[in-house]
Amino acid sequence: MRAKLPPRIKVLEALGTIADNRVKMIEKGIYTVTSSEHDREYKVLIRGREVCSNDNGTRFRRYVGYPIIASLMLERIVSYDERIANSLKGIKWRKLNEELRDYNLVEEEVYKIAEERGVKREELSRFIERVMRELKGLSLELNLNCIT
Repeated sequence: MRAKLPPRIKVLEALGTIADNRVKMIEKGIYTVTSSEHDREYKVLIRGREVCSNDNGTRFRRYVGYPIIASLMLERIVSYDERIANSLKGIKWRKLNEELRDYNLVEEEVYKIAEERGVKREELSRFIERVMRELKGLSLELNLNCIT
């Protein structure tokens, strides 16, 4: 099944995940990703255009979730920017998502945090657009049965 594009905020969440060292490569194409609250661990498999993860966005909403995006960044399949990632270090994503209950509001809050850390909103927005174009161009296929 063709993967949907994620909400824009998931690109930033993927960057923060990498900056927080919560992505571990088991071997090429196989990763584990720990949640921002450190209470969940997601598995990611990348095999060419086929991707799989047991995170909620991927499994239930059928979009490319942040664990897959972070893994694609580390595989150098989509863009990564260390300076932007470092501006997103330490963000409690689940807490923000649960408190604000709207990805647009979460994105606004993350822009403020990054700006305080020296990365302008326009730079973040351009980076998100680039990664979204790259994801669209990959035409990724979701395999929902590869991880239990």
